[in-house]
Amino acid sequence: LAVLGVGAVLWVFRWVYGEAITALPLNGGAYNVLLNSTRKSTAALSAILTLMSYMATTVVSAFSAIDYLQNVHHLPDFCFTLPLFQTLVVGLLSLFALLTVLGMAESATVALLIFLFHLLTLSILVLAGGWYIYSTAGLAVAQANWEARPSSPGLAVLNGFSQAMLGITGFETSANFVEEQRPGVFLKTLRNMWALSFLFNLSICALTLFMLPSEDVGNLYLTTTLAELGRLSGGPWLKEWVAVDAVLVLAGSVLTGYIGVTGLARRLAVDRCLPSFLLRTNAWRGTNHWTVACFC
Repeated sequence: LAVLGVGAVLWVFRWVYGEAITALPLNGGAYNVLLNSTRKSTAALSAILTLMSYMATTVVSAFSAIDYLQNVHHLPDFCFTLPLFQTLVVGLLSLFALLTVLGMAESATVALLIFLFHLLTLSILVLAGGWYIYSTAGLAVAQANWEARPSSPGLAVLNGFSQAMLGITGFETSANFVEEQRPGVFLKTLRNMWALSFLFNLSICALTLFMLPSEDVGNLYLTTTLAELGRLSGGPWLKEWVAVDAVLVLAGSVLTGYIGVTGLARRLAVDRCLPSFLLRTNAWRGTNHWTVACFC
């Protein structure tokens, strides 16, 4: 129910957002839309919230990528002492900051490779999981999960809906650099993101319901659920594959934050909501290096 609710919200959102952005194809996303429909203070507030969202997404994704390596591969503890852990997170943030400074073409190439690898991984996981349910697991785990219903179904659906909405963070990012896109591309990105996120989120939720007891998901596999699905359906090799994919996707979210904030900051600087020096571009790659440096 939670995933279906999120899919319905995104379906409505993409039509409204797509029409608004195509009518005003300028960088800034929600800020640009509100700037032309409400007061500037309201638009500025939305820009502040968007910047905070990008900051949280970037830092949490970098942290989660490094933490996922520790949880899945059980590396020695000395590799993840606090100073070294922080160094690895900062190093990942710096790597993608450099990639953003290199330019949109290079960033798009990396993002495309990560996307294709992620799409292949999820397709294999869904197919292998479906075969595992058909040939081995059956309906026993699903029946046990159904009988272990929560005492407050409404609250459970609300929590699931909130977590599912968090899982599609970044859906709005494309609007923040719409000026760099060809005409018609933005609507296609909204359509593709909605279709793929809805399809795979629904499939993975079904696999979890049929393959993993609910108490194990909450106690043992809270942060490594997909890796455990891979282990059950395909063996250790698929678990490792899914783990690598998870780290790459989390790292890709860092890139999403940098690209999104660059387009938004450029728009805010044009409107003099941010200092004008953020509009300066370097002669090497023609990118807004001051925006990336300040955000990093």
